[in-house]
Amino acid sequence: MHSKTDFPKINGLVLAGGKSLRMGNPKDKINWHGKEQRYYMADLLSPLCDQVFISCRADQLENFNNEYQAITDTFSNMGPFGGLLSALDFQRDKAWLVIACDLPLLDKNPIEFLIQSRDPEKVATAYESPSDGLPEPLIAIWEPKSYPLLHHFLSKGNTSLRKILINSDTTILKPGHPDFMMNVNTPEDLEKAQKILKF
Repeated sequence: MHSKTDFPKINGLVLAGGKSLRMGNPKDKINWHGKEQRYYMADLLSPLCDQVFISCRADQLENFNNEYQAITDTFSNMGPFGGLLSALDFQRDKAWLVIACDLPLLDKNPIEFLIQSRDPEKVATAYESPSDGLPEPLIAIWEPKSYPLLHHFLSKGNTSLRKILINSDTTILKPGHPDFMMNVNTPEDLEKAQKILKF
């Protein structure tokens, strides 16, 4: 029987490398909680993870707050898939708790539940999306064993993290209060989230 101390340690990865085309301005820089969202998310993960990194494009390093650690995408133009693969490339012996930076309603409770429910024997532990019942790859723990799997899918031209979760041995959790999974991609989403947060 393994104890939790035998499990690979968990690093946090805030995905902030998106181009925010639908939003029209950078989502990672939206200030929801008193600071840029990418830094707020990193602070949220910090007490729960071994180390926390912000995944970004090389051109985002200008004006980057050096109190935080960045991992630049070595697999560029692949979206979240490239961010995760770059992180696993950087430290292959760690599990990576991946969080998209466009989840303004997320607080520490669903993250703690994700960590407590983690099964390191599986490829990943993820929440079920309330919108379509499919696994949500952008608030999930990806184990070290997902690294060769990602390369396998990449060799077949598939860079969908969701498809990897669907086609792999994954633990899927049902969210208690699925509001935290609302992501903000458009100005309309932004307005809706602001109302919920009562700005």
